[in-house]
Amino acid sequence: MCRVLWPLCIVLGLGACASHHDTHSMMVNVVGIDTLPGDDLELRLAVKLRVQNPNDAPVQYRGVALNLDVNGRPFATGVSKRTGAIGGYSEQVISVPMSVSAFSMLRQALAVNDLLSLEGLPYSLRGKLADGLFGTTRFHDEGILDFKGPTPP
Repeated sequence: MCRVLWPLCIVLGLGACASHHDTHSMMVNVVGIDTLPGDDLELRLAVKLRVQNPNDAPVQYRGVALNLDVNGRPFATGVSKRTGAIGGYSEQVISVPMSVSAFSMLRQALAVNDLLSLEGLPYSLRGKLADGLFGTTRFHDEGILDFKGPTPP
């Protein structure tokens, strides 16, 4: 029995390697943040992501999960059962609801003495577009949250 199964496993494994093609990681950028109605001491946000697929094959997803860190500390989390596909060499804007607890807001407020004097706060966004066990696409974006706005000419 082992003489039959071993070669079969090797052939299937080589076939899987041969079918694996070079893929580039998804490009994800935060393009907007809107407020949503919240409960009691909870802040709710709708984070808009521009997801770009630099591959020729479409990416299917059946859920989105996000973690947002601000100033090196956990700030907000969010999940959505949203489903869809991002075609090859195309992009899509996805909105994901996120929750910020009162403790996260308090922790950030205590860590920042004077928001007006800051050039901005660093953020890091980690997430995934989920499509089953092997179809999950992970992504990461980071940058600076700018509080001063554009400089007048």
